[in-house]
Amino acid sequence: MSTNNPTPIIIYEDADTAVEVRLDTGRDTVWLRQEQMSELFGRERSVITKHIRNIFKEGELDEKSNVQNLHIAGSDRPVKFYNLDVIISVGYRVKSQQGTRFRQWATRILREHLTKGWTLNQQRFEANARELEAAMTLVRKAAQSPELDTSSGRGLVDILARYAQTFLLLQRYDEGLLTEPAAQAGGRLPSVDEARAALAQLKADLMARGEATDLFARDRGDGLASLLGNLDQSVFGEPAYPSVESKAAHLLYFVIKNHPFADGNKRSAAYLFVGFLHRNGRLLNQQGEPVINDIGLAALTLLVAESDPANKETMIRLIMNMLADHE
Repeated sequence: MSTNNPTPIIIYEDADTAVEVRLDTGRDTVWLRQEQMSELFGRERSVITKHIRNIFKEGELDEKSNVQNLHIAGSDRPVKFYNLDVIISVGYRVKSQQGTRFRQWATRILREHLTKGWTLNQQRFEANARELEAAMTLVRKAAQSPELDTSSGRGLVDILARYAQTFLLLQRYDEGLLTEPAAQAGGRLPSVDEARAALAQLKADLMARGEATDLFARDRGDGLASLLGNLDQSVFGEPAYPSVESKAAHLLYFVIKNHPFADGNKRSAAYLFVGFLHRNGRLLNQQGEPVINDIGLAALTLLVAESDPANKETMIRLIMNMLADHE
């Protein structure tokens, strides 16, 4: 077998011997060159070569599945590496105590890495399960709000169903069965003046219908300017919120939670959220339908408003995954 993929290198030390060992947790084995086996067992390389040749010749092991060719520094051609089965077989043939100690060490190291890998996978599963439960708790809490009407209730059910589907997608991704949903990099935020102009038009329309007062979308200090500035900031030269989905989710969340206006924060947040999606060509999906319809948007806005600040990351991830295209 031939491969160019590097594998992690760890050091085996025994008395005065130190050998670089390539660890392959995917195949539950380790790899050594002939020169390294010579150092490990304290035998001439010619002896190691003879034993390896006989191991394959006598059919004790299959050469094709137990040898791989790797490129290493200082060599202009691939070098043969032999796995743990071959190393152990050579160790038995040279009757080396070093071979026994190495086998015990390799078995322990592989067991440790296997256990750590399982633990990490279990932690990811538990984290996803906790996030799903947190989302369901938020929905149950919001469902008890006096602001919730029948239409918004349907919207919450839709949100929960879509988020449950997202959870399954995320779980499959953690298990290596699904590629990560792509996010759209960038996303142009409105300037403070553009946001205020849009909200002024919304305010005029609502006041004309008797659905708002003069306090609607009135600035409380420099809250709006600070909020938009924070969303557009960079960290070490990279955008703090690098995707359309991330900016949109945080825009909706921060306007609702930070209360930059004297009144109408939820409606202002929803309006700026929709405006941002429209500005960046993400208001409609590939079928020409709204990514989030009016009922869903009202329910989502209420859900954010009712959520505990401790659940911020869950809410942000929920919004982002509702905007992501998993097709």
